[in-house]
Amino acid sequence: MKHFFNRREDIVTEALDGLLLSTPEGQLARLDTYPAIKVIVRADWDRSKVAVISGGGAGHEPSHAGFVGKGMLTAAVSGEIFASPSVDAVLTAIRAVTGAPGCLLVVKNYTGDRLNFGLAAEKARAEGFRVEMVIVADDIALPDLPQPRGVAGTLFIHKIAGHMAEAGDDLAAIAAATRAAAADIVSLGMSLSTCSIPGQVHEDRLGPDEGELGLGIHGEPGVERIALQEAAGIVATMAERLSTRLQSGGEYALLINNLGAVPPLEMGLIARAVLSSPLAERVRLVLGPAPLMTALNMNGFSLSLLRLDARRAEALASAVAPRAWVAPVERHPLAVIPAPKPAAAGTTATAAATVEVDAALAGALIEAVCDRLVAMEADLNRLDARTGDGDTGSTVATGAQSVLALKAKLPLADPAATMAAIGEALGTSMGGSSGVLLSIFFTAAARKSAAGGDLPAALVAGLERMTFYGGAAPGDRTMVDALDPALKALATDGIAAAARAARAGAAATGGMTRAKAGRSSYLGARDLEGVPDPGAEAAAAVFEVAAVTLGRTGG
Repeated sequence: MKHFFNRREDIVTEALDGLLLSTPEGQLARLDTYPAIKVIVRADWDRSKVAVISGGGAGHEPSHAGFVGKGMLTAAVSGEIFASPSVDAVLTAIRAVTGAPGCLLVVKNYTGDRLNFGLAAEKARAEGFRVEMVIVADDIALPDLPQPRGVAGTLFIHKIAGHMAEAGDDLAAIAAATRAAAADIVSLGMSLSTCSIPGQVHEDRLGPDEGELGLGIHGEPGVERIALQEAAGIVATMAERLSTRLQSGGEYALLINNLGAVPPLEMGLIARAVLSSPLAERVRLVLGPAPLMTALNMNGFSLSLLRLDARRAEALASAVAPRAWVAPVERHPLAVIPAPKPAAAGTTATAAATVEVDAALAGALIEAVCDRLVAMEADLNRLDARTGDGDTGSTVATGAQSVLALKAKLPLADPAATMAAIGEALGTSMGGSSGVLLSIFFTAAARKSAAGGDLPAALVAGLERMTFYGGAAPGDRTMVDALDPALKALATDGIAAAARAARAGAAATGGMTRAKAGRSSYLGARDLEGVPDPGAEAAAAVFEVAAVTLGRTGG
């Protein structure tokens, strides 16, 4: 897989510097021990309160450095990608931020982290520092594992410890509260791929139709591989297994964590599935969905639950400086409000209309035009297939059929109201750009007609709005090449002249070897030469049918 980096050896230090440079000035700093020792600290820290230190290997961003700031971590110690920071690095962080009140080390339950943080704690105590450590082992994926892994549930401990430290609680109280909270956290992850480490060859152990339940945040194997299935089924399995580990009674906070590569669209779907499952009945607070403890670019997510009491709920909800933290929300039902009802078709136009027409003649004209467009479906599709995807005829026929179905309800004596209703029908039934453009055409024409304009002027106004929004102009090889000359002729010389102008405009598109709008704009001259635009052909047919129908009746 491809990655953005300069030198593999510099990825972590450069990424941390990027965090510092993009954080408001005065909030964060790093110690001058790069590159061997990578420690990010609060720039405003004065050692008057208990310090909260966490860390681990890089690759879990925004954890851990992204959570340094008022109300959360005092310092974060980073190793290289997926590598625990050294004992010296942890000890350096302790020395940098720990004052008389002492410090709490928050450690994920991995061997390297336990050993390195643990030895650093012992050395710091030997130097006279007050140090306590809380180990988070929240992963329930491997039920028989004597030392469960520490995963995204660790963030609950960051937040609780940071809140209590900011409030001025002493080290013993913070250590006791966080150890009790750590014992009340359960987490489970799911992924459709392993992660890819920059500069290393990626080999995904999962097949194209496999996912893995319970894999670790460094890509370690999970409890089982499962067949790829709907997200609802995956979430249901995870929710069921998590539910069996919850204590009876009581409410929980739920953290929905993106492990790195799940698109926001899919994370929203996952959140809906979780919050629609039976597990949601136990949830009071929801955090995320968001990337909080990632595994580089792992295409997966995890769910973490913390049993709540009043103090924990208060701690999770308190405001913090780090922007990476997401404030929890109270679980609530899905809000749905009624959409405003549209005015009855043509209501506004009818009120102002000043022109009436022969309803029988209008009905005959609409029926003749729509019948012709429906009959042209196959021919227009064949024509469109030469330059597009071959669906213009079907799109036009669908629009014509929707108008035919509406004909009995149309206020045919009122042209403004009739055009408004046709515009509404085409906008909802015709589909594609053509449906929207013609809906704009008829809607704008209806408004002009309602204001007192005659029919030719109203249609010209509709064309002006359609070209404004659609961007096409005469010569661009679209239906406008037939509509524009036809409507100009209609205003001065009548329907027969309009039909001739429309046909000439449509024929001219066959000689246009460069399109400036529509799908044909993507094609070269060789593909366009000699092929008239199907939209222009349809428009010309409309005017020709109108000329015949109105000529037959003397209209």
